[in-house]
Amino acid sequence: MKYSKIIKIWLFIGLVMVFIQVIVGGITRLTESGLSITKWEVVTGILPPISGDRWNDEFMKYKQTPQYREINEGMSLEDFKFIYFWEYIHRLWARMMGFVFLIPFIYFLQ
Repeated sequence: MKYSKIIKIWLFIGLVMVFIQVIVGGITRLTESGLSITKWEVVTGILPPISGDRWNDEFMKYKQTPQYREINEGMSLEDFKFIYFWEYIHRLWARMMGFVFLIPFIYFLQ
């Protein structure tokens, strides 16, 4: 079966994105960053905390999780920002992958 060049490019981009997601997921796992985001909003979750108050709010929510109590108890806000970053990138990249697959897929169905 012969596929058009645009479909091959789309699938190749998807393959590269999955590969990158595996790498970022591995970093997230190795840094024990997973679950550092206590609540992921589907629409508003695109932006990370920006102000100091928002960071403190997120950190206080994280302090109530079993992961904090059992693994990261006593960590600083700066350490929390580091693990939050990796979890944030992991989730944001997954969201982008969804769009990269879904939008062209719907288009190619026509």
